[in-house]
Amino acid sequence: MQRLVDNVLAVTKESVMTFAYESLNNIVRLINGFSALVLALLPGKASILEGLHGWELRPTFRGPRLPRWMGNGVSSFNQFIHELSVHSDASSQEYSSGEDSDEDISPVSYLSQSSQFSQGSRIPKYDQYWAHFIGYVILWVLFPLKILVRVPCYFYCLLFSRGNRSPNISRHQHLNSPRRLRSLKDQVVHLATDRRRGVIEDLQLAIEISIEAIFDAFRKASHFVLAPVDTFQILSDWIFRSGGGYRVDSSESTETIPTATLGDNDPTPTERKTSFSSLNTDARTCQDVITELGYPYEAIHVVTDDGYILLLERIPRRDSRKAVFLQHGVFDSSMGWISNGVVGSPAFAAFDQGYDVFLGNFRGLVSREHVDKSISSKQYWAYSINEHGTADIPAMITKIHVVKTAELRQRHPELEDEDNHEQLYKLCAISHSLGGAAVIMYTITSLMQEKPHRLSRLILLSPAGFHDDSAFVFTIFKYAFLALAPVLSRIVPAFYIPTRFFRMLLNKLARDFHNYPAIGGLVQTLVGYVVGGDGSNWIGVLGLPHYNMNDMPGVSFCVALHLAQMKRSGRFRMFDYGNPSTNMRFYGSPEPIDLGEHYGLLDIPVDLVAGRKDKVIRPSMVRKHYKRMKEAGVDVSYNQFEYAHLDFTFSHREELLAYVMSRLQLIKAAPKQVVSGNSIKSDDDD
Repeated sequence: MQRLVDNVLAVTKESVMTFAYESLNNIVRLINGFSALVLALLPGKASILEGLHGWELRPTFRGPRLPRWMGNGVSSFNQFIHELSVHSDASSQEYSSGEDSDEDISPVSYLSQSSQFSQGSRIPKYDQYWAHFIGYVILWVLFPLKILVRVPCYFYCLLFSRGNRSPNISRHQHLNSPRRLRSLKDQVVHLATDRRRGVIEDLQLAIEISIEAIFDAFRKASHFVLAPVDTFQILSDWIFRSGGGYRVDSSESTETIPTATLGDNDPTPTERKTSFSSLNTDARTCQDVITELGYPYEAIHVVTDDGYILLLERIPRRDSRKAVFLQHGVFDSSMGWISNGVVGSPAFAAFDQGYDVFLGNFRGLVSREHVDKSISSKQYWAYSINEHGTADIPAMITKIHVVKTAELRQRHPELEDEDNHEQLYKLCAISHSLGGAAVIMYTITSLMQEKPHRLSRLILLSPAGFHDDSAFVFTIFKYAFLALAPVLSRIVPAFYIPTRFFRMLLNKLARDFHNYPAIGGLVQTLVGYVVGGDGSNWIGVLGLPHYNMNDMPGVSFCVALHLAQMKRSGRFRMFDYGNPSTNMRFYGSPEPIDLGEHYGLLDIPVDLVAGRKDKVIRPSMVRKHYKRMKEAGVDVSYNQFEYAHLDFTFSHREELLAYVMSRLQLIKAAPKQVVSGNSIKSDDDD
């Protein structure tokens, strides 16, 4: 009788689960199909629907093709990854579109590899552990019943339970051992919180868990009714088991992951613990990505003059006398420079060409890193682009100078005999968007104060600064923002996602947009309209790990106000405090400093790069930088590509990387900049 009941429940459970799955999938397919229909009707957006199969668009996973510019500079590890991915193409036909055109190649990144691994290992573990987990939940539900029957069961055990234990009871004891319970909890965390799950996948998992729990409760209830003796024996075992209950550690689970730091003197793998929060999506850091791809990594914490703690990350080549400093733009972090994986990321490309790579991070994280741990939100976010260019960049450049000089003199004792006024290395700055404006501000203000800027070349990718020629939506934003600034400044210190839940939801939705590209394409199109028609991969950027539940980069209100001021004035100026006396105190004049009028101070080559499809910072605004610099006698060059605004850091195409590498190789010698004799010993020598 019990077997018949179990069979009926099993068939019913599978039927209900299939119906629930298909209902959810049909709803998602309907939304995806409607999105595809809308995209087909929008002008110029039908190309997004290429590769449509039924109502779904499936992403293509192919091995990367090695860029031509990396022919001689690629490391042995990169070559191994390249060959491995190419050989694996033949065995991954399930994910291939069957086409082999050069124009539509999507390199395999660390994200897709980890996703495929988790997908391959998920199913076998599920059947093994979830049934036991449901049992533990029911144990806690029946806890009051255990208290009520404690006394009679005690006498029952004294009278009738002196014999040998049955194998079934022994099995239950083994399953509920502390070590077994911790292992089960770890598996539950990894199953329910896969770093690559989206909202739809979470709904599917929740439906499956709920159905399993409901039918498992029915099955246990039928066992209680049809086998009362066994039920009473099991209950007595639950009550008198040593330990008196079940406790599951609620802290975050950790894994010890061996990582090798290639390129150091001692490449022995070192153990590093990675945390997995029970609600997180993908909280990997820049360190995780770099070390997973086999590159060395170093984190350097820099404290600015006003107390902000910045993270300067490094892919070190300690004995190299050429270094590169990469600075991100607005709503971005150092993750942008490595987001394309081994092949296609500027940071890895520079490292493979022999450069010591430094990745800068501006102030402005939701976690509010500051020496004053009790700093308020309003105080923390009280900064403009001025502080990026006159506090953040100088602090990081100075730290690079101190570290590089000390390392080179330690590794090359013969350099001690060289002139202390000669810089021992060449440092080039590559910056994007807001980072470009901050680097220009840093260089000019350093020269105005007769301080060494330590840079040998500037490569500016779609730099901010001039914004008078922009899309109509930015013009509306300018007028509305400037009009409401006195009110908004009191209630909105910065722009970011304020709660952990909504940050998690955003990251998961980005994964859903990847799984259902018709929906993602529609959202991408709508976001593009909001930002003036720019065709950047806005949805893909939201899926990067630096937008996670625990932290994300934000933009202060004064930074946005500073950009609006630049657009209104049509000039590249420092922040206007709105009061002539305040401006006089900071600048020595009632008006802010016009940096465009001081381009003649620039004493190093500058390479400007614009994107023809960039609607955020149009090519005309980059050419305005070029014309001003050319008129001032600066050694400046200009080039442009068929790029949108975010393509400069997130594009998989190689022509920009080839151009940037070619400009880096033009540096013949470091400029002779006079530095103080004790600059090596001080972190704040400027």
